Amino acid sequence: MDSNAITVIYKWTANPGKLEELTAIYRGVTEAMQANEARALAVHVYVSQEDSALYVRDEFADADALGFHPSQTAGPHFPGLLEVATPGTFYFFGNVPAELQDATRKMGLAAEFGAHVTGFNR
Repeated sequence: MDSNAITVIYKWTANPGKLEELTAIYRGVTEAMQANEARALAVHVYVSQEDSALYVRDEFADADALGFHPSQTAGPHFPGLLEVATPGTFYFFGNVPAELQDATRKMGLAAEFGAHVTGFNR
């Protein structure tokens, strides 16, 4: 496993009647990431009809790729997301620099950070 890679897992809970709109926004976010963020390695979005929520897993090559994301892709979508949904805790897995941790908290997001200690990919 690349020791520089950062995984972010989080949940957005849609406001009543807004799950389809939330899903549409995330389709746009995913398309923008694929087109504009070469170091965003993967994005996977899962919908829960039962919870009226989206679960998202983002994979970034490194801290620079993670830092690029809010300024280029996530930022423009963020106001629309907040109109239709409530963010849950963002879980960051990898070596996230202190300045990116602080920036996440300044955005008003609940966040937890865990440094990578071991693992493998097949």
